[in-house]
Amino acid sequence: MAEAQNRPLRLVALGDSLSAGYGLPANAAFPAVLEKQLRAAGLAVEVANAGVSGDTSQGGLERLDWSVPDGTDGVILELGANDALRGVDPAVTEKALDTIITRLKARDIPVLLTGMYAPRNLGEAYYSRFDAIYPRLAQKHGLVLYPFFLEGVAGDRRLNQPDLLHPTAEGIGVIVQSILPTVRRFIATLPAKS
Repeated sequence: MAEAQNRPLRLVALGDSLSAGYGLPANAAFPAVLEKQLRAAGLAVEVANAGVSGDTSQGGLERLDWSVPDGTDGVILELGANDALRGVDPAVTEKALDTIITRLKARDIPVLLTGMYAPRNLGEAYYSRFDAIYPRLAQKHGLVLYPFFLEGVAGDRRLNQPDLLHPTAEGIGVIVQSILPTVRRFIATLPAKS
């Protein structure tokens, strides 16, 4: 029983190419860098990489059960960027994310929701609807919300690969430093495991 109490906290980063580490070595992907920083801060945490490049929120929903195994203590939900890039109806995105959160809550797995902003070239009617998804879901479900996953990185040529969509290793470092306080706050809310 003592072993169970001393096991690392198990988090899963459920996301798309931004979590998967598109174009980067595995040890430079968001989950690996986040785990390293949390461990450096003295927290026994494992962060599994359940990122799939190209995934939409609906794709994440379809693979939810095998991407988030039993024994997971918390999920960092990072989906929606591909929905926005493809101009998916925000109502479809919101329904998929809502269902993911609801199903995880039913399994007693807390969720940290990371937000995304839609590209501005899609027009205000679209981006205002899309951007509102994350705060609304966080409020509805009482979640810890990190408003914008790409904070400090989006649009910066120095921190992105040539496609200007996927962060470089340095860009991932900026993302992790920015989100770290929110992740630590999330970890502090997790129920103690017996």
